[in-house]
Amino acid sequence: MRTETQNLIADMSERTREIFRRIVEAYVESGEPVGSRTLARQLSNSISPATIRNVMADLEDMGLLFAPHTSAGRLPTEAGLRLFVDGLLEVGDISDGERHSIESYCAAKGRSFNDALAEATAAVSGLSRCASVVVVPKADRALKHVEFVHLGDGRALVVLVSEDGQVENRVIAVPAGTPPSALVQATNYLNARLVGRTIDEARGAIQLDIEDNRAALDQMTSRLVEAGLAVWSGEPAGGLLVVRGQANLLNDVSAETDLARIRHVFAALETRDLSLRLLDLANHAEGVQIFIGAENALFNLAGCSMIVAPFGGDGRRIVGAIGVIGPTRINYARIVPIVDYTAKLIGRLVG
Repeated sequence: MRTETQNLIADMSERTREIFRRIVEAYVESGEPVGSRTLARQLSNSISPATIRNVMADLEDMGLLFAPHTSAGRLPTEAGLRLFVDGLLEVGDISDGERHSIESYCAAKGRSFNDALAEATAAVSGLSRCASVVVVPKADRALKHVEFVHLGDGRALVVLVSEDGQVENRVIAVPAGTPPSALVQATNYLNARLVGRTIDEARGAIQLDIEDNRAALDQMTSRLVEAGLAVWSGEPAGGLLVVRGQANLLNDVSAETDLARIRHVFAALETRDLSLRLLDLANHAEGVQIFIGAENALFNLAGCSMIVAPFGGDGRRIVGAIGVIGPTRINYARIVPIVDYTAKLIGRLVG
């Protein structure tokens, strides 16, 4: 695909490339069709509107541009955007302010790892002015400490501290009247069996221990232990999915068809299947990937683009992905380095 793109770009004259590039950049900036007279005023060398119209007609015949109305200017097709992204896009660098903002959001000190990732997702959404998603890796690290904390009103907080210092919290329902001694006993029991092991490694043995009455736990404490295990074991294989900034997708809605498109995107963002698909996309290539319109099976009816990058843990194992979702005219040059930098920063946190 990249070779075909390079050949197509190479076959274009310098004038054709410049006209095509300016049309795409104007579309990314305003979303409006670009006419020949507007381009003639922008180009430094003297090219007549008639010559520009001829070039635009050629680009339209190549499937790279289209006219939304009979007398309107031209807009890039999805194929045209792909050609631009692969062959003409000049990716910028992330600014110091953007870098500082992302780093401050990602700072995990004093908060759980999942909370830090959620904050990072919010930062990327704010900087890109699009929706942002992150797939959080499943907590399968060896554990250092487990604790049940009474919250009142039939709730308890389960705190897990992994050997690499990550802290995960979950709130569970507990039977009314649960005494503090049951929470202490559940804490001591799990610490004796989980420390140095993952939950997946220890869960089966603990459940057999309880079922065979070898655990020497009363009924209420056994229920606490099982609830604590279940709240982690119930996570999907791809981990948790965090979505932020969906409202940003409404910024460009100008017609009923646009609203229908956004409803389709919202529906896709609410499915757990999205987390598995994002991980699948991230696992098939290194670095930032760009999906435009129908190229993306998640949003092939939505007229949207997605920029996604994987992040890894120890040994460069891919454990998650972070991405930005927006209209096809998102600012690729600005957003690509934001997603790339955030993914690398999260990778260091995971590692």
